Amino acid sequence: MKLHTLGEVPPGCRRRLLDHYGPAAEAWLRDAPFLLAEAAERWKLSLKSYHDAGHASAVALATTGDETPLILKAWYEPLRYRHETAALRTWTGGPTAGLAESADDLSVAALELVGGRPGGGDSGGCERQTVAAAIHGLHELARRRPQPDLPSLDGFRREVMLPRIRKRARSLDLGARRALVEETCAKLSSFREDATRGTVLHADLYRENVIFDGAGHPRLIDPHPLVGDAAFDWAFWTVYYDLDHEVTERLATAAGISRIPVPEITPWCRALAVDGFLYYVEIGDPAEPKIEKVLFSFLASDVEGAE
Repeated sequence: MKLHTLGEVPPGCRRRLLDHYGPAAEAWLRDAPFLLAEAAERWKLSLKSYHDAGHASAVALATTGDETPLILKAWYEPLRYRHETAALRTWTGGPTAGLAESADDLSVAALELVGGRPGGGDSGGCERQTVAAAIHGLHELARRRPQPDLPSLDGFRREVMLPRIRKRARSLDLGARRALVEETCAKLSSFREDATRGTVLHADLYRENVIFDGAGHPRLIDPHPLVGDAAFDWAFWTVYYDLDHEVTERLATAAGISRIPVPEITPWCRALAVDGFLYYVEIGDPAEPKIEKVLFSFLASDVEGAE
C-alpha cells in the first residue's frame, strides 16, 4: 500500500539539519517523509502538515481518529531519539510534552500537542517563577523514579565540554578578549558535582524549548538529557534562557527554588558561558556580544564577592 506523505521536508528543516549534521543528513532528509508516514499508518493517524522547527528532527502535525491533535517527530540520530524518549517516560505526568507513541525502528514518536497549537499557547505571567517551578518539578519527579540509561553529566563535562573549550581557546583569534577567556578557563576546575542533587537533566533550557499549555503553565520540551547534578540545569537556564534580560534575577530564583547556593551554581554558569562564547566566536554568531557580556558578569561577580 502506498504511504500518504506530506512531501519533502520544509526548506527550513532541511537547512537546519544540514547545518547541524552536515551532508551526511541528505539521505535521511529524503527518507524522513516516509518515516513519518509509516508511523502515522502504524498508529492510525492522519498527517496534516509540517511544523518547521527544531535542529535535530523533522516535525509534523497529525490527528487521531477522534481528531485529537498530536505532534509527530522523526529524529535523525537514533541515539538522540532513545535518550529523549527515555527522559520523557521518566517525566510522565510532569511539566513536559506527553509521549503518546514511539517506534524504535523508525526513531519516530507521537507527542502531545501542547497548548492546542505548534509552539504552545501564551504565558500566563510570572514567567521566571513558573518556569523555575517546572524545572524543579521535573528534577523532583525523576528522583522518585528509576534512573534511565542516559549519558552522565560528568562524562559530558570531561569528554565533551572541557576539551572543546580548551581547543577553541587555543585556536581562535580572540584579540583583547583572550584575557577574559584565560581567566575563565583558569576557574574551570572549581566546580564539583554533588551526588545528592543527581537527577535527570533537561540540559537544553533555551527559551525556545519552553512552551505553555492552554492554562499558561510551562512545559519543557526537546531535552538533550543527561544524568547528574541539578546545578547544571539551573546554570543553563540562568545563562541561556534570555541573554538580554534577567540573568541575575534568574540566578537568584534558581537558588531560591532549588535550595542550591548561588556559589555552587555560578561555576557552572561560567563554564557554560565561556563554552557558548567561544562557539559564537567560531561561527560568527550575532549573539556573540551578548554572551560575552554575560560571561564578564559572572567573572565580575566573583571579584565583587571576594572583596
